[in-house]
This record gives sequence, C-alpha cells and structure tokens, in this order.
Amino acid sequence: MCVGDTEILHPKLLVANWCVNSDILNPVEILKFFLHLDTQLAYWINVFGPLTYVFIFLIIFAETGFVATPFLPGDSLLFVIGALAGSNFLNIWLVYVILLAAAILGDTVNYWAGHQFGTRVFTRENSKLFNKEYLEKTQKFCQKHGGKTIILARFVPIIRTFAPFVAGVGKMHYPTFLLFNITGGFLWVTSLTFAGYFFGGLSIIKNNFEYAVFGIIFASLIPVFIEFAKNKRASLKKA
Repeated sequence: MCVGDTEILHPKLLVANWCVNSDILNPVEILKFFLHLDTQLAYWINVFGPLTYVFIFLIIFAETGFVATPFLPGDSLLFVIGALAGSNFLNIWLVYVILLAAAILGDTVNYWAGHQFGTRVFTRENSKLFNKEYLEKTQKFCQKHGGKTIILARFVPIIRTFAPFVAGVGKMHYPTFLLFNITGGFLWVTSLTFAGYFFGGLSIIKNNFEYAVFGIIFASLIPVFIEFAKNKRASLKKA
C-alpha cells in the first residue's frame, strides 16, 4: 500500500520482512523507515486503533529500558506522535501520559538491570546486542557529566539507552537516580512531543516531513559526532 510516494507496509508484512531479512540492522533501511514514521504510524493507527497506544508504550519502554534495543526510534518517534496527535489521530493527553510512563519506567528497569547484572552481559567484544564499546563510551560520558548524565542522555541516541544501565552498574543512589530520571523523562517527552503537536501541522513541515524527521535525527546525533571527533583527535595525539 502507498500514500503518495511512500510505501506503507501492513504490520504483518513488516514483521515478516524483518523476520526473513538478514540485513534488518542496515543503517540505510532503518533511516528510510524513520523518515516515513508519520505515514507508517498513521496507517498503524487505522489498523490497530486503541492498541496503538500499547505499541507506542512498548517501543519507548524498550528503547529506554533494554540495552539490547538502542536502535529503536526515540526522538523522531516522539515528534511524529505529537504531530499525529495534533492532527487528531491520537489523544494528546493520553499519549503524553503513556510516553512519560514508558520513559520513566524504562529507565527504572534499565537501572535495576545494571544494578543486578552489572557488566556480566557485556563479556563479548563484538556482540551486536550487548555492544561493549557502547557501554564503555557511556561510562566515559557519565564520568564527564556525573549524575546529570541521566538528564542529558535523554537527548543523545544510544547513550540514552545505556546511561541508566551504567548508573545501576555504578550503584548510583536510587532516590538521586529517580529524581534525574523523572526530570529527564519529563523534559525529553514534553519538548519533543509538544514540538510535534504545535509545529508538525505547519504546511512547511507537513510538506517536508521526512526532512523534518531527518533534521531531528541529525540534531540528536550531533553530540555523538562531537564525541567521536574528540576521541579520534585524542587517539591521534597518542599515536
């Protein structure tokens, strides 16, 4: 099925494709899916109705709660959800509460996973699910920014997924973590969801939605690029 020039995958076909496609983590394919989240999600809403709220909760919960799923959409999905709520596809207040709950509960589960299991799940150097390199980078990020990492990490892909786990590994005082968790979750969900709600309906955004989503993805990756450049410069100096 297509809407305009965008191919819309029926959920069953999408799952089937992911199951049989050995290249599901191809960055180009992931980017293409993210750029058309608006049309994909709008179609899913029509297919699943109220169950869409459950799927939204599970995606955000998994993206923040499981270290094995840092590739799930976060920033762009929040913006798209807000835009669709602004177009009356979703109830803004219901989805807002669901997103807040998913973000805060996800980080909480991730914290206790790190607290209980520590670095034992990161024993393989080249594991795709439990990438040790991501963990080490997040640890450096935490050492640099301290407890506020939990807030800052909300806006940085990959770091967002690993930060609460690292906080658990480091046995951060839980009430302190919870405060940062709630604050960060509130700022992240509120800013991006309502940005989509208020600006996603503007003609310039609606007519160039994929560029808007790409801009969000690019902006969220800027800290990653900066950190990569710093690490590259440091390694060259040591050489």
